[in-house]
Amino acid sequence: MITGERGPHRYADDTGGPIRIGALAPLTRPGWVEAGRHLLAGLEVGVGEVNDAGGVAGRPLALVVRDTAADPRRAAAAVDELAQLGVAALVGEYHSVVARAAAERAHALGLPYLCSSAVLDALTEHPTDLIARLSPPQSRGWRIYADHLLGTGHRRIAVVTQPSVYWAAGTRVLRDHLTAYGGTVDELDSGALIPEDVCDALVDRRATALLLLVGHPQSAVSIVRAVRRDRRLAEVLIGAPAGQPEFADWVTSLGDDGAGVPFLSYLPDRLGPLGSRVGRVLGDRLGEAPSFVAFEGYDTVAVLAEVMRSHGTDRAGIAAAWPRVTVEGTRGRIRFSRVPGVGVWQWAEAPVQVVDQDPAAPLRLRVLHRD
Repeated sequence: MITGERGPHRYADDTGGPIRIGALAPLTRPGWVEAGRHLLAGLEVGVGEVNDAGGVAGRPLALVVRDTAADPRRAAAAVDELAQLGVAALVGEYHSVVARAAAERAHALGLPYLCSSAVLDALTEHPTDLIARLSPPQSRGWRIYADHLLGTGHRRIAVVTQPSVYWAAGTRVLRDHLTAYGGTVDELDSGALIPEDVCDALVDRRATALLLLVGHPQSAVSIVRAVRRDRRLAEVLIGAPAGQPEFADWVTSLGDDGAGVPFLSYLPDRLGPLGSRVGRVLGDRLGEAPSFVAFEGYDTVAVLAEVMRSHGTDRAGIAAAWPRVTVEGTRGRIRFSRVPGVGVWQWAEAPVQVVDQDPAAPLRLRVLHRD
């Protein structure tokens, strides 16, 4: 799928043809399809605005989109294909393990990659100058989430989880941070326990909070329903740091039961003029309130367009520009630096909040904790 081309008559000089940008997103299951839809919407709105303003050096941008379906091998194969198609750079992806596979392959091929939304700290196994990332590293966001738990009196934590490098890394961040303050983290295997067993385990462990470390929102729905209906667990907090409640299908599936579930959001307290305008455009395109993932998609294109305007469209020039570019994005001023423990160029000041859906008005988000 190629999107973003508007026709040659709109550009002063497009003799070189469109500038192709490879885009990865989970658009089919078992990927988190709603996240992929929001990410792609942000990318497409960004490309449309760049093209309406004349493109880059008179040439339009064109997204060459590939569906990863949350499959690392499929993503790596897509990177190979996109590189052969001559894309100037790679953007996108939501799932961290998939983004890591894409990043490793992009590094091997010399293809610059601006990762939009994946948070796993170790996006590559070694430092690289080819790759930059907009979303905050998992260690930062999940420590902030742990601070929220501590601040609200929760020290006996249970996590229901699936086998994954991403969930294991998140559990480790939570355990390291909480145990330093006298907290405990017990792991429950979602594959071995039915929802009623999860409820019994929470009672046995005297947990005051249950965190849902499972991939797709639907994987958590039956657990949430079971806990909400168990009178023994009336005071137990349900949390979802990875952001399952961010998307509309959470409310559709759970209704009032889905409110009051804290999750991490990468939006500021208040959007500025650019963010507010883009938010309206994204909302019209999506037919619902845009998630932070949609804003990450838009900001990805804003950064990449500025990089190509200032440093050229060749791959080496794009990669060399990551530490030199400064762009006003929808969620703040974006600049990249080196962050300890992260091997890629990182937007260190990306906003992080803990929010939930207000039980009194489930479509409204409440800010519970700020970085």
